[in-house]
Amino acid sequence: MKKTAITFSVLAAMASSQAMAMDQITAVHAFPPSLIYTQSFLEFVDKVNERGEGVVQINVRGGPEVIGLSEQPDAVRNGVVDMAYTAASFYAGTVPERDAMVASNTNAIYARENGGIDLLNEIHQQKMGTYYLGWFDSGVSYNLYTIDEPTVDAEGNLSISGLRLRSNPVYDAFFQDYLGAQPISLPTTDVYAALERSVVNATGWTQIGLKDLNWDRFLNYRVDPAFFSTDMGVIVNLNKWNQLSEETQQILQEVAIEHERESAEKLEERSLEQQAQLEADGLQVITLEGEASQRYADAARDATWERMRRQMERHPMGLEHYDTLIEKFNDL
Repeated sequence: MKKTAITFSVLAAMASSQAMAMDQITAVHAFPPSLIYTQSFLEFVDKVNERGEGVVQINVRGGPEVIGLSEQPDAVRNGVVDMAYTAASFYAGTVPERDAMVASNTNAIYARENGGIDLLNEIHQQKMGTYYLGWFDSGVSYNLYTIDEPTVDAEGNLSISGLRLRSNPVYDAFFQDYLGAQPISLPTTDVYAALERSVVNATGWTQIGLKDLNWDRFLNYRVDPAFFSTDMGVIVNLNKWNQLSEETQQILQEVAIEHERESAEKLEERSLEQQAQLEADGLQVITLEGEASQRYADAARDATWERMRRQMERHPMGLEHYDTLIEKFNDL
């Protein structure tokens, strides 16, 4: 009996030692679990936890109900939480180079292969003290959606008369500098109520997720052409990253690169499906034509690159990577 008790004690101690040796990572996500982007991140977490069984485990604390979406980047930077799946737009003031993803006309597959994401990672480490693990769910474009039918002027340009535009940092340069609007800044979680109460009657959003958020109950029109690219990704506190075992780092990076490709391919197909479903449900499309269409698409990209340039100039590093980022995040 005594020998058996000792054996059990040894086994328990070994199990406890193994558990202590396993890397534990806390994580939050920017949006509610119902949104397709959050579901994509949770798929990534499951892949890491499965492949890294006994080596690393990501423990998801929750979303904006735990840490506000705009506060999550600083929470990672300050070590309050180890990891966040968030839009780079939420920390544009710290890493203005993130606009390279927003203004991009390509996706993470291309930017990973040509070294663009590695460069962004280097910049994140220098400027923010975070490790940029991966650009997820990339290549999905944005559109402007409205409650009331939008109008165009005599030259075919979109008229903003009567539009109360909901915005956040990702849209501001385009909406303000080109469209000339004075948008109302609202977090994603507040937009449903704002649309319901007509506080705003127009918003930008990606080509995926409108139904997940139930905004399609109010929004009746989509303006084409599309613009921008999603900038969702995973950042990790740099001190935490450096403390992880080499095996953990390898697992995280390998799975992240795989998920970059898988999510880009999956969401490209999903965006076509969801836009078709919205149109089948009655969403009407207002398409800008000819030169007006080209001006609109060009302005979204150019205004964003220009904003990035101005913000970079104010940093000690200056425009060190500006031309390289343009090269690596555009396939034209």
